[in-house]
Amino acid sequence: MTEKETKQDPLPPLEQGEDRTDKIRVLLVDDEEGYVNVLSNRLQKRGFDVTRTYSGTEALQALRKREFEVAVLDLKMEDMDGIEVLEVFKRMDPQMEVIMLTGHGSETAAVQGIEMGAYDYLTKPCEFESLLEKIRKATQKHKREPT
Repeated sequence: MTEKETKQDPLPPLEQGEDRTDKIRVLLVDDEEGYVNVLSNRLQKRGFDVTRTYSGTEALQALRKREFEVAVLDLKMEDMDGIEVLEVFKRMDPQMEVIMLTGHGSETAAVQGIEMGAYDYLTKPCEFESLLEKIRKATQKHKREPT
């Protein structure tokens, strides 16, 4: 084997239409498992490092184990209210950006979340491209802020 053959590129070449994200770490939090799984698969195909959680409690446990640039948080879950989860997230990791997902008619809670430090919100069901754009913009903000 030649020296050139033994060296490996740190990142594989991009597939056609793929976008390099430098493995942005995203925490998904929603009690709708099917939604989380589909969203996670779509984000992973675009190079994101995704952790799936299906409750507020699981999300808090995941955040204790590692850091994330962005969390995508559903506001209506059975075990914990999304606003409660947001409050704890901001105490645990004030630099992590949080994008809230809310059902139609729940914009009041989303505005409350923004006042508590969330980056932004989207109404479910949201366009995948809109969510991608919000994640990328939140990540840019996250990288600009001093730690």
